[in-house]
Amino acid sequence: MLSLMMGLSGGFSHGQQLVPGKEPACCTPASRLADSRDVPASQNVVSKASHAGMVWISGGEYVMGCSDQAGRPDEYPAHRVKVDGFWMDATEVTNAQFRRFVESTGYITTAEKAPDWEELKKQLPPGTPKPDESLLVAASLVFTPPTQPVPLNDASQWWQWHKGASWRHPQGPESSIAGKDNEPVVHISWEDAQAYARWAGKRLPTEAEWEYAARGGLLNESFSWGGEEITQGQPKANTWQGNFPNQNTRWDGFERISPVKSFPPNGYGLYDMAGNVWEWCSDWYQATYYKQSGNVLAINPLGPGASYDPQEPTVPKRVMRGGSFLCHAAYCSSYRVSARMTASPDTGLENTGFRCVSSR
Repeated sequence: MLSLMMGLSGGFSHGQQLVPGKEPACCTPASRLADSRDVPASQNVVSKASHAGMVWISGGEYVMGCSDQAGRPDEYPAHRVKVDGFWMDATEVTNAQFRRFVESTGYITTAEKAPDWEELKKQLPPGTPKPDESLLVAASLVFTPPTQPVPLNDASQWWQWHKGASWRHPQGPESSIAGKDNEPVVHISWEDAQAYARWAGKRLPTEAEWEYAARGGLLNESFSWGGEEITQGQPKANTWQGNFPNQNTRWDGFERISPVKSFPPNGYGLYDMAGNVWEWCSDWYQATYYKQSGNVLAINPLGPGASYDPQEPTVPKRVMRGGSFLCHAAYCSSYRVSARMTASPDTGLENTGFRCVSSR
């Protein structure tokens, strides 16, 4: 797996690996590399979607992608998109909501299962040696800030593979979510999010729906609240202030995850469309996907038919959006509405969650 698992070749989105000398695109490693194909029949239960806690987003046309110079290459070119109306969760799925799903279905998340070496090695270069059995345990990556400034091209300085870390124990088995029902559930893989959405009678948003919703009706603005820089005025989202990754001034009131609705909603009444936790979308990731759009209006785009990242061609990846509490203005600034991040579908970390949508 990652360098945290004996230097195997998992990595960051956009192919940036957890090894010195490769500058990451942002603060989220891209691959846990676990097997989650065992799905008990009880997990296939589909309930009728309730629109309680959801917001209706009227459909419309907008310009998707980055329209200034702040973006990364996969955010260009900006292109015209039209989406139909849909319901969207006003907040990220919370610990309380996810607990109800688990209690109803007996679902076991990716982080709660040991990686399967036979599945893991399919995403690795041929001949990659098997890691020590002590590393092939139920675990997840936990943010562990260093005590001093460190080079920002080696995220193993602030991520640790922590046995027993999961949605129930965000910082490892010694931690818990007691009293944190209103915080976003984390350590959630794309596969976990899909399972929840199916159970709830909902689905994950397409990347086009997510960005349309995040913009909140604003045109050509960089952020879900408008054009004001995140460090100006009042705190607008849960991000990192100070010196990343060793010192957070907590100017926004939080050091790690914040309860949902801790900051004002955007123009559509959606909370935390910037910062707090990364949110899974349904789309596969291709670095050059936007370039394929041209000048043709894309109507309800579903993303590419398959994943391909030329820097990690063996690792299939899905899209994540919104940034997290680890995003810093001088580091990745991925709380921008057009910012894209990617990870393999079996990845779950301390800053990864989701929200759902429904078309009916």
